[in-house]
Amino acid sequence: MRPDENKEATMNCSEFEILLCDYVDGTLDAARKQALEAHQRECAACAEFARDVMGAVTFMERAEDVAVPPELLTKIAFHIPESVLQPRFAMGMAMTILSFSMVARFAGIEPRQLKAADLSPEKVWAAADDRVHRSWQRALKYYESLRLVYEVQARYKEWTEPEDEGSASGVGNTGVGSKPAEGQGRK
Repeated sequence: MRPDENKEATMNCSEFEILLCDYVDGTLDAARKQALEAHQRECAACAEFARDVMGAVTFMERAEDVAVPPELLTKIAFHIPESVLQPRFAMGMAMTILSFSMVARFAGIEPRQLKAADLSPEKVWAAADDRVHRSWQRALKYYESLRLVYEVQARYKEWTEPEDEGSASGVGNTGVGSKPAEGQGRK
Protein backbone atom coordinates (compact mmCIF):
# COMPACT_ATOMS: atom_id res chain seq x y z
CA MET A 1 0.00 0.00 0.00
CA ARG A 2 1.32 3.42 -0.91
CA PRO A 3 1.63 6.12 1.79
CA ASP A 4 -0.98 8.34 0.11
CA GLU A 5 -3.51 5.45 0.13
CA ASN A 6 -3.01 4.99 3.88
CA LYS A 7 -3.66 8.69 4.36
CA GLU A 8 -7.10 8.33 2.74
CA ALA A 9 -7.93 5.26 4.81
CA THR A 10 -7.72 7.16 8.10
CA MET A 11 -10.12 10.03 8.61
CA ASN A 12 -10.60 12.63 11.31
CA CYS A 13 -13.88 14.17 12.49
CA SER A 14 -13.60 17.37 10.43
CA GLU A 15 -13.04 15.39 7.21
CA PHE A 16 -16.00 13.22 8.17
CA GLU A 17 -18.25 16.27 8.50
CA ILE A 18 -17.08 17.64 5.15
CA LEU A 19 -17.73 14.37 3.29
CA LEU A 20 -20.99 13.47 5.05
CA CYS A 21 -23.20 15.41 2.59
CA ASP A 22 -21.65 13.61 -0.37
CA TYR A 23 -22.10 10.30 1.47
CA VAL A 24 -25.80 11.00 2.13
CA ASP A 25 -26.28 12.03 -1.52
CA GLY A 26 -24.49 8.87 -2.69
CA THR A 27 -21.86 10.75 -4.70
CA LEU A 28 -18.82 9.63 -2.69
CA ASP A 29 -16.22 7.41 -4.40
CA ALA A 30 -15.66 3.89 -3.02
CA ALA A 31 -12.37 4.56 -1.15
CA ARG A 32 -13.67 7.64 0.65
CA LYS A 33 -16.98 5.94 1.37
CA GLN A 34 -15.13 3.02 2.97
CA ALA A 35 -12.95 5.39 5.05
CA LEU A 36 -16.01 7.39 6.12
CA GLU A 37 -17.90 4.26 7.18
CA ALA A 38 -14.84 2.99 9.09
CA HIS A 39 -14.55 6.30 10.96
CA GLN A 40 -18.28 6.24 11.67
CA ARG A 41 -17.90 2.80 13.31
CA GLU A 42 -14.96 4.00 15.43
CA CYS A 43 -16.17 7.46 16.51
CA ALA A 44 -19.35 7.63 18.59
CA ALA A 45 -19.75 11.41 18.14
CA CYS A 46 -19.57 11.18 14.35
CA ALA A 47 -21.92 8.18 14.33
CA GLU A 48 -24.48 10.22 16.30
CA PHE A 49 -23.99 13.18 13.97
CA ALA A 50 -24.52 10.93 10.92
CA ARG A 51 -27.69 9.48 12.48
CA ASP A 52 -29.01 13.02 13.05
CA VAL A 53 -28.25 14.04 9.46
CA MET A 54 -29.81 10.88 8.05
CA GLY A 55 -32.88 11.44 10.25
CA ALA A 56 -33.21 15.00 8.97
CA VAL A 57 -32.89 13.88 5.35
CA THR A 58 -35.44 11.11 5.90
CA PHE A 59 -37.82 13.59 7.50
CA MET A 60 -37.45 16.01 4.58
CA GLU A 61 -38.05 13.20 2.08
CA ARG A 62 -41.32 12.29 3.83
CA ALA A 63 -42.59 15.87 3.78
CA GLU A 64 -45.14 16.71 1.12
CA ASP A 65 -44.34 19.15 -1.64
CA VAL A 66 -46.29 22.30 -1.01
CA ALA A 67 -47.42 24.47 -3.85
CA VAL A 68 -46.41 28.01 -3.01
CA PRO A 69 -48.82 30.69 -4.18
CA PRO A 70 -46.99 33.13 -6.48
CA GLU A 71 -48.26 36.18 -4.60
CA LEU A 72 -46.62 34.90 -1.39
CA LEU A 73 -43.16 34.92 -2.96
CA THR A 74 -43.74 38.43 -4.29
CA LYS A 75 -44.82 39.69 -0.87
CA ILE A 76 -41.82 38.08 0.83
CA ALA A 77 -39.37 39.40 -1.73
CA PHE A 78 -40.85 42.88 -1.38
CA HIS A 79 -40.41 42.93 2.43
CA ILE A 80 -36.92 41.38 2.66
CA PRO A 81 -34.16 43.94 3.05
CA GLU A 82 -31.46 43.67 0.39
CA SER A 83 -28.73 43.09 2.96
CA VAL A 84 -30.31 39.75 3.92
CA LEU A 85 -30.03 38.49 0.37
CA GLN A 86 -26.26 38.96 0.36
CA PRO A 87 -24.19 35.74 0.69
CA ARG A 88 -22.03 37.30 3.40
CA PHE A 89 -25.06 37.85 5.63
CA ALA A 90 -26.42 34.36 5.01
CA MET A 91 -23.06 32.73 5.84
CA GLY A 92 -22.76 34.91 8.93
CA MET A 93 -26.15 33.76 10.15
CA ALA A 94 -25.30 30.13 9.44
CA MET A 95 -22.04 30.42 11.40
CA THR A 96 -23.84 32.13 14.28
CA ILE A 97 -26.38 29.32 14.50
CA LEU A 98 -23.60 26.73 14.30
CA SER A 99 -21.63 28.49 17.04
CA PHE A 100 -24.64 28.64 19.35
CA SER A 101 -25.41 24.98 18.76
CA MET A 102 -21.81 24.01 19.56
CA VAL A 103 -21.80 26.08 22.76
CA ALA A 104 -25.12 24.54 23.78
CA ARG A 105 -23.81 21.04 23.15
CA PHE A 106 -20.67 21.66 25.22
CA ALA A 107 -22.76 23.21 27.99
CA GLY A 108 -24.94 20.11 28.15
CA ILE A 109 -28.10 21.66 26.73
CA GLU A 110 -30.00 19.19 24.58
CA PRO A 111 -31.34 21.02 21.50
CA ARG A 112 -34.38 18.73 21.38
CA GLN A 113 -35.49 20.04 24.80
CA LEU A 114 -34.40 23.63 24.31
CA LYS A 115 -36.55 26.39 25.77
CA ALA A 116 -35.99 30.13 25.82
CA ALA A 117 -35.18 29.99 29.56
CA ASP A 118 -32.32 27.53 28.84
CA LEU A 119 -30.47 30.20 26.87
CA SER A 120 -30.11 32.61 29.76
CA PRO A 121 -26.43 33.27 30.55
CA GLU A 122 -26.90 32.15 34.15
CA LYS A 123 -28.20 28.73 33.10
CA VAL A 124 -25.47 28.25 30.50
CA TRP A 125 -22.80 29.25 33.01
CA ALA A 126 -24.31 27.01 35.70
CA ALA A 127 -24.40 24.03 33.31
CA ALA A 128 -20.77 24.59 32.28
CA ASP A 129 -19.72 25.06 35.91
CA ASP A 130 -21.57 21.88 36.88
CA ARG A 131 -19.78 19.90 34.16
CA VAL A 132 -16.39 21.20 35.26
CA HIS A 133 -17.08 20.29 38.89
CA ARG A 134 -18.35 16.84 37.94
CA SER A 135 -15.28 16.20 35.81
CA TRP A 136 -13.03 17.38 38.64
CA GLN A 137 -14.82 15.13 41.13
CA ARG A 138 -14.52 12.15 38.78
CA ALA A 139 -10.79 12.76 38.34
CA LEU A 140 -10.33 13.14 42.09
CA LYS A 141 -12.28 9.95 42.78
CA TYR A 142 -10.20 8.10 40.18
CA TYR A 143 -6.98 9.34 41.75
CA GLU A 144 -8.11 8.35 45.24
CA SER A 145 -9.21 4.93 44.00
CA LEU A 146 -5.89 4.48 42.24
CA ARG A 147 -4.05 5.42 45.42
CA LEU A 148 -6.11 2.88 47.37
CA VAL A 149 -5.27 0.18 44.85
CA TYR A 150 -1.56 0.94 45.17
CA GLU A 151 -1.79 0.80 48.95
CA VAL A 152 -3.61 -2.54 48.84
CA GLN A 153 -1.03 -3.91 46.44
CA ALA A 154 1.82 -2.73 48.67
CA ARG A 155 0.23 -4.34 51.75
CA TYR A 156 -0.39 -7.56 49.87
CA LYS A 157 3.22 -7.61 48.76
CA GLU A 158 4.38 -7.03 52.36
CA TRP A 159 2.19 -9.86 53.63
CA THR A 160 3.18 -12.35 50.96
CA GLU A 161 6.89 -11.45 50.82
CA PRO A 162 7.90 -12.86 54.26
CA GLU A 163 6.19 -16.14 53.43
CA ASP A 164 8.07 -16.40 50.14
CA GLU A 165 11.41 -15.47 51.75
CA GLY A 166 10.89 -17.87 54.66
CA SER A 167 10.13 -20.79 52.40
CA ALA A 168 12.95 -19.91 49.99
CA SER A 169 15.56 -19.52 52.73
CA GLY A 170 14.27 -22.62 54.56
CA VAL A 171 14.92 -24.85 51.56
CA GLY A 172 18.66 -24.24 51.48
CA ASN A 173 19.20 -24.40 55.28
CA THR A 174 20.84 -27.50 56.62
CA GLY A 175 20.79 -26.53 60.24
CA VAL A 176 20.39 -23.81 62.82
CA GLY A 177 22.66 -20.83 62.41
CA SER A 178 23.61 -21.58 58.84
CA LYS A 179 23.77 -18.66 56.40
CA PRO A 180 21.29 -18.47 53.55
CA ALA A 181 22.64 -19.22 50.12
CA GLU A 182 23.71 -16.26 47.99
CA GLY A 183 20.81 -14.39 46.44
CA GLN A 184 18.31 -15.70 49.02
CA GLY A 185 18.87 -13.02 51.69
CA ARG A 186 17.14 -9.63 51.88
CA LYS A 187 18.40 -6.94 49.59
